[in-house]
Amino acid sequence: MAATGGPRDKIVSLDRIESSIFAAINSAGHAIQELSKDKPVSKQTEQHTTAFLKTLQDIETGLSQQINYLTQVSTGQPHEGSCYAAQKDLQMAFHRIEHVKSRLTELDKLKNEHLHLRQAQAQGMIRSYSLPEQPH
Repeated sequence: MAATGGPRDKIVSLDRIESSIFAAINSAGHAIQELSKDKPVSKQTEQHTTAFLKTLQDIETGLSQQINYLTQVSTGQPHEGSCYAAQKDLQMAFHRIEHVKSRLTELDKLKNEHLHLRQAQAQGMIRSYSLPEQPH
């Protein structure tokens, strides 16, 4: 039940812990069922109790590994298994790209307005300085 690896490994590890919890409950149920009999078989009760205790120890170990991993990741210290910082950097980069795109769109719009205005002024200036037609 190693707590190292990527997010998928963490989920698989947690799934194993969950299965172990079910197995522990099952072993405890069998032990209690055996003890509730009029003539319990001590060997079976002992087997179920031993299985319960072993599974409980595996659960504790797995949960401790998961908790240790989470404390390393949540402290903000760099951790080989953590991808939060990279995801945050990527998100900020996308935000910056969108901002640059909107600014470039604004600048392009201003440029087109300026060019249109210059063309209109140039046409207006040519008309105002054109020579009158001469009679033939």
